[in-house]
Amino acid sequence: MWSFFKIVSTPNHVLKSFRHNIIYVKKFSTHNLYQEKWEAIIGLEIHAQINSKKKLFSNSSTSFNEPVNTNVSVIDAAFPGTIPRINSKCVQLIVATSLALMGNVQPVSFFDRKHYFYPDLPAGYQITQHYAPISLGGKITLSPLDGLDYETDVRIKQIQIEQDTGKSIHDIKPGMALIDLNRSGTGLMEIVTEPDIRTSKEAGLTVRKLQTLLRTLGSSNGNMEEGSLRCDVNVSVHEIGTPFGTRCEIKNLNSIKFLMAAVDVEIERQIAELKKGHSIIQETRGYDVAANQTFRLRTKETSADYRYMPEPDIPSLIITEDYLTGIHNKLPELPDDLKKRLMNQYNISLRDVMSLMHEDGGVEYFEEIAKNRNPHHVVNWITHDLYGLLNTNNIKFNHNPVTTQQLGSIIDSIKTDDITAKTGRKILTIMVLGDKRLCHDIVQEKGWKQLTNTYELEIICKNILSKNPKQVQQYKQGNKNIFSWFVGQVMKETKSNANPKLVNDILTKYLN
Repeated sequence: MWSFFKIVSTPNHVLKSFRHNIIYVKKFSTHNLYQEKWEAIIGLEIHAQINSKKKLFSNSSTSFNEPVNTNVSVIDAAFPGTIPRINSKCVQLIVATSLALMGNVQPVSFFDRKHYFYPDLPAGYQITQHYAPISLGGKITLSPLDGLDYETDVRIKQIQIEQDTGKSIHDIKPGMALIDLNRSGTGLMEIVTEPDIRTSKEAGLTVRKLQTLLRTLGSSNGNMEEGSLRCDVNVSVHEIGTPFGTRCEIKNLNSIKFLMAAVDVEIERQIAELKKGHSIIQETRGYDVAANQTFRLRTKETSADYRYMPEPDIPSLIITEDYLTGIHNKLPELPDDLKKRLMNQYNISLRDVMSLMHEDGGVEYFEEIAKNRNPHHVVNWITHDLYGLLNTNNIKFNHNPVTTQQLGSIIDSIKTDDITAKTGRKILTIMVLGDKRLCHDIVQEKGWKQLTNTYELEIICKNILSKNPKQVQQYKQGNKNIFSWFVGQVMKETKSNANPKLVNDILTKYLN
């Protein structure tokens, strides 16, 4: 069982000791310059939905894609007189995330109200942690293990707990905004980086690495297409040797590909404006995917616009050492350690490891099949054949219908020469479409067992050679490329069930 945390009221003067105001300078690198003299300064604000079955302050479900306004309590809808009560599971998962990022979990943190008025925010304010967040510091290290040519640290400024808003839907009835409060009150962790990022590639890799970490910890599913992970990017540019420029924020980027594209076009836009002698206006911008350009949404709000105030209905959050130790001792193997272990233990490439880690449950699936099997064969069948078939049939890997026993049975049957690799792919297709039988049973029903009888194959090969004297003569005159044509004829005759190595050996013997 997890040790629990305590909630007590704490005077504001006690909390001042936990606030840090430190200025950092990061050295620039010439390989990250734009047009040889411009440097981009990039920071991320990442909102990850906490992987809890219940919302942050109520017992409403957080399930995705439910009928509109069905997972809403009086607390989510901000009825007068309701009192929020924090979900301990959300705190546990955020603390685990902070520890994995080498952050400093604060012994005391408290909640604030952030006021703004949108129809999908029933209370007129969002409960967040502006002044004393639950975690300060930490870092994400990017290296060649992540696909970068060099190593760099992206420092974490803070991690804070906050509640999500509802959802406004504008494209159903013209002139009307429809409100769905299913998402209202869902727990979020906001992870804010320092402005340590210098390129769109670094930004994309930072989000991807964080996404992998969250999935490893189980603290968020990180699905950007479902809105479980959303990114805002702050971008400014300046000439080397001059002060940092004015930043613009690009809101609600819902894929790593679009995030990188948005950063690139915003950098180009700001450089073009500065070259014309114009000033950059601090503002919030969106990204138009079709036009591949950013566009102005509104001027950038400041803290004063939000009228932050302490949340009076939620006491301060006290995290004990025993609670931290209990969570730290249960942390799983972290992504960088996992990459190194998989590469060393199975002698597979970094590219293969990253492909496995990109899918939730991919590593566990691989390791289960790789027991007593060639890991190179296993990883190729998963990342090339299985991934491809799942994608073709629009099936997410976490809904993969092919069990480890099924895919293992295909690999075993190929090793024992019961089937060819081509037949194995046909059987895998059948399994992806829902057949729960093992390879042997499907082979028996279809009559796909590989032909390995040398005597039978010799008869077939000699028969094909005798029927095609012209092609035999061409081969003997030096046209070696026609050899593959003979192999194809044998495979056609045997319905692709002939052992390819035996076919090659027999044809070589008779042709030479």
